[in-house]
Amino acid sequence: MYMGGRLVHRITPEDVGRRVSVRISLPDGGFTDIVGVVESWADGVITVRRRDGSAVEVEESTVAASRVVPPVPPRRRGGRPPRTP
Repeated sequence: MYMGGRLVHRITPEDVGRRVSVRISLPDGGFTDIVGVVESWADGVITVRRRDGSAVEVEESTVAASRVVPPVPPRRRGGRPPRTP
């Protein structure tokens, strides 16, 4: 997303179905990040489904940076192993 002093927008409509991280510009000049699976990309609107099940519609014109990220690893059974002192 950030390479050599500049933000890079790397996802395309062909990434529908893949997990991505998208940084969008906010009206106040700040940024926020959205991570999830691209459900659709049509008419300049990208729909991203977050892990909690909520869907976020992002105007393509507000995307400052984006990239495909690895899938969420499956949870281990039984939780974390106990720490040894």
